[in-house]
Amino acid sequence: MDKLLVSGPCRLEGSVRASGSKNASLGVLAATLLVEGVSTVRNVPRTIDVLTMLDIIRSLGVGVEFSDDGTVTLDATEITSYCPPYHMVRRLRGSFHLAGPLLARLGRVDIGLPGGCTIGPRPVDFHQNGFRDLGADVRQAHGMMLARAKRLQGTRVYLDPRYASVGTTLNLMMAAVLAKGTTTLENASRDPDVVETAMLLRNAGAQIDGLGTSTMVIDGVDALRGEADYRVGGDRIEAGTYLVGAAVTQGDVTVTDVEPSRLERVIERFLDAGLDVHVGPDQIRVIANRRPKAIDLVTAPYPGFPTDLQPPFAAMASVAEGKSIFEEAIFDGRLTYMDELRRMNAEIKRVRNIAVIQGVPQLSSAPVRAPDLRAGAALIVAALNAEGTTEITGVESVDRGYESIEAKLCSLGADVRRAPVLHSLAASELGA
Repeated sequence: MDKLLVSGPCRLEGSVRASGSKNASLGVLAATLLVEGVSTVRNVPRTIDVLTMLDIIRSLGVGVEFSDDGTVTLDATEITSYCPPYHMVRRLRGSFHLAGPLLARLGRVDIGLPGGCTIGPRPVDFHQNGFRDLGADVRQAHGMMLARAKRLQGTRVYLDPRYASVGTTLNLMMAAVLAKGTTTLENASRDPDVVETAMLLRNAGAQIDGLGTSTMVIDGVDALRGEADYRVGGDRIEAGTYLVGAAVTQGDVTVTDVEPSRLERVIERFLDAGLDVHVGPDQIRVIANRRPKAIDLVTAPYPGFPTDLQPPFAAMASVAEGKSIFEEAIFDGRLTYMDELRRMNAEIKRVRNIAVIQGVPQLSSAPVRAPDLRAGAALIVAALNAEGTTEITGVESVDRGYESIEAKLCSLGADVRRAPVLHSLAASELGA
């Protein structure tokens, strides 16, 4: 296990390229199981979540190669297993994306139910009910979902509009691609991760309309054959994190290889904070010549403000001028990380899913622990502002979704070092 040592304060300045989207990559890689042939997926980030997904896909008998340039080649001509190993599945909630492709392709899937999550429950009831709507026999036993269908049948599926679930939309869209007839998904997620997965499938011959809208129509085909080739877009959450770094350090950061239209609500919040924002065809620049102003925000499904950027923005609000009010409307447990920000002298009052953040001129260093992926990124960003060296443990959670985060921050002028966590010897080992 590693820790990060972040020495501050510093000023971030320069340009950094966004890696391929981790979340989109998980959906796109799962979708390759529907292609009876070779798929090439480019610009895939080398993160722990992606590596875990590739290990699971290999366990199903699929040939997988991951080159140094971020290109993954997968040969799913044959799939030898319909049961992903639980010891792998339990490490990655996104592994449940494999349920729809396996059910559609093989007519059966046995997959472990996802475990608990530090940011709040994310049940798979919607997935299972959708599979039943498509004609599958679905039951739970021994901590697993067991689903069977000779061939899925197209139908109209009504998803809960309160959630616009990305995972449910992905699973049902992928399952419907090989269903007999037409499937209509109402209240589907409009998230870019769904659009990117659909683009890989369309490149392989799938018939999917309504991308980026809340109503998707999928005309099932008998099979997807041949070669599919797709390049994953830049990670908008990673991009937003580095741009927050500019705000927190009163810096000047440009993130390239990212689609600005996917960050419209985020750009609006930067403008609300009084920052200079410059947008190009595939880049965003944030210039902070002074402390940001306080902002209010409420998270919402895409195209609303992304829940995954709420923690980094809380780090920004912690050093803003004035009082900010944040409401987390997606995950009940997401705000618990704010206790760690308080250790760095952030002034935060929280009641359930609402937080009031009174900005201070500067944070102070402290030993903190990253409770989850996005909270870990927030603590790193906050440490860039803090006086002294902040020690952040639990960074394996950050490595799940950020590729070479310390190297990228150092290229912008930060002082970030990775070091092993040294555990003290137990008394028995000392001979006491």
